[in-house]
Amino acid sequence: MIPRRFASAFVGLLFWTAAFAGDAPHIPAGFTRDADAKVAEIIDGDSLTLADGRTVRMVGIQAPKLAKGRVGFADWPLSHEAEAALRDLAAGETVTRLYGGARQDRSGRVLAQLERADGLWLEGEMLCRGLARVYTFADNRTGAAEMLRLEAEARAAHLGIWNDPFYAVRKPEEALDHLDSFELVEGQIVDAARVRGTVFLNFGADWHRAFTVRLRPEAVALFQAAGIDPLALKGQQVRVRGYLRRDHERAEMDLTHPEEIEKL
Repeated sequence: MIPRRFASAFVGLLFWTAAFAGDAPHIPAGFTRDADAKVAEIIDGDSLTLADGRTVRMVGIQAPKLAKGRVGFADWPLSHEAEAALRDLAAGETVTRLYGGARQDRSGRVLAQLERADGLWLEGEMLCRGLARVYTFADNRTGAAEMLRLEAEARAAHLGIWNDPFYAVRKPEEALDHLDSFELVEGQIVDAARVRGTVFLNFGADWHRAFTVRLRPEAVALFQAAGIDPLALKGQQVRVRGYLRRDHERAEMDLTHPEEIEKL
């Protein structure tokens, strides 16, 4: 039996051992490489500052958020663990920025994937450790398939956030309880309809109340470009990811690109 005073350390050791059980992730093809730079400071689990003063928002992932003094905002579970992990991986290290889409956000932050000098893919490693979720955008989704694979492996192993109810994959009927937050929802698409160019995927017979996914015309175009007919998803069991909002009596989620929906 493990003495109580050593129990938390033992659990932590198990967590990190499991995280390193597989091969270190390497960044997939399709990115454009930029110059190397040294990491000066870790901001949180998915952003850091380079020695030249630029802030990098690591593309394709969302780590648990720290409040950082924001009024009315509490630290998410495992946010300090995610920050500590990124510090261990990247503080003082030389990294290469890799671009696969938009290179800067509205706040002036650099949007990039990061590769350490020894070839370790930092976004991939955070996903492998279960300390981040895949979080892509229509203009920044290169490498999404590999990131989703790494996330799925960590989720199956119940690593990190995937062992905390705060990050649980929701059922469609639970969506209304998690409004205004980024969530993963799994269920069957019961009906699909196109209304004036917008596609609605309904997860219940009563579309007034059932959880619904909406694809605006620009999203529909991206689905079609990828060879996917959104209306043909009717009857499919899927996992979707995005922000939940209320639309009258139901919860609704906007999808902007195909990588935000996975067939199960």
